[in-house]
Amino acid sequence: MTERRLDAAELRRRTQQLLAAHPPAATDRQTFLEARFDAGLAWVHYPEGLGGLGAPRSLQAVVDAELEAAGAPDNDPRRIGIGLGMAAPTILRYGTEEQRQRFLRPLWTGQEVWCQLFSEPGAGSDLAALGTRAVRDGDDWVVDGQKVWTSSAHVARWAILIARTDPDLPKHQGITYFLCDMSDPGVEVRPLRQITGEAEFNEVFLTGVRIPDSHRLGGVGEGWRVAQTTLMNERVSIGGMRLPREGGMIGPVAKTWRERPELRTHDLHQRLLRLWVEAEVSRLTAERLRQQLAVGQPGYEGSGMKLAFARLNQEISGLEVELRGGEGLLYDDWTMRRPELVDFTGRDAGYRYLRAKGNSIEGGTSEILLNIVAERVLGLPAEPRTDKDVAWKDLAR
Repeated sequence: MTERRLDAAELRRRTQQLLAAHPPAATDRQTFLEARFDAGLAWVHYPEGLGGLGAPRSLQAVVDAELEAAGAPDNDPRRIGIGLGMAAPTILRYGTEEQRQRFLRPLWTGQEVWCQLFSEPGAGSDLAALGTRAVRDGDDWVVDGQKVWTSSAHVARWAILIARTDPDLPKHQGITYFLCDMSDPGVEVRPLRQITGEAEFNEVFLTGVRIPDSHRLGGVGEGWRVAQTTLMNERVSIGGMRLPREGGMIGPVAKTWRERPELRTHDLHQRLLRLWVEAEVSRLTAERLRQQLAVGQPGYEGSGMKLAFARLNQEISGLEVELRGGEGLLYDDWTMRRPELVDFTGRDAGYRYLRAKGNSIEGGTSEILLNIVAERVLGLPAEPRTDKDVAWKDLAR
């Protein structure tokens, strides 16, 4: 029998088969998502057996459109964004077959939420300076240390973790990458209340956490190389989100401008026009970046997109507060909450303004990303780094 060619028509046929076998109106959400994964329609560019069909990434839009039209449930990507955008591509690239089979299906269906244990109180912008230690003990690694700014740690079942396994090597070389069980009794999660009143971030304390060597991702001492895949995908997932026209932060401002003519001034009009154009340029550039991803691995251009995302969100949210005048200074609710997902544009203008302040920190600070764009994208000379060849244990702290 001749194998069918995986083109748009074939993807539509397979999607209709899924819908016929599992009608969304008569199938519970989890069962439908599992069936979709098993049919290879979760992320079509992944290999067969891992939620994909080995098809071009660009064909995912064909599947998504068919399912949306049929009213099929999605996997709530905002709630599991760290797993989808960071953990999954790293596990796919560096994981063993056993790791891929164990983790990718419950990750995509949302049964297991993931978080990212990278940043530390003394290793944020200079992530490679991290001090969390992992010491080999038989078939396990014993991990002790502290992580910070961990989104969704309070609801996560698993974490991607980098730890120092050899302090005698330079800081970039003595790091190893692990998959950490957040239900381990040695893992303590504490909320970090933010300027918005919420605590979507957390600090995580690791005390004698035992991680089996089978949950190591990549080789011992190769954690920095593995982490680069995570970081590049993180910046693409933040800066390269798919949005409709006037999606994201610019939408509420444009809506207020149209509905509240009494708030308009010439100066605000000029600023809104400039930011609207920049938001549209950024949106279209993100679409081009996703098309590049369809034919290869993410590049450092994602750092530029994340930079633009942070700057635009902060400028647009500032304009919205000014546009609304006195009412823009009001705030709806300072109640301490621990949300299950990050919502950059939800709630009111005051929330958007305050939440946007974090955009230039999370996912790589803007200052560090400027260096990355300068050196890796533009090819400018690298800044002098006197600590590259110094053993981590000998670094000044």
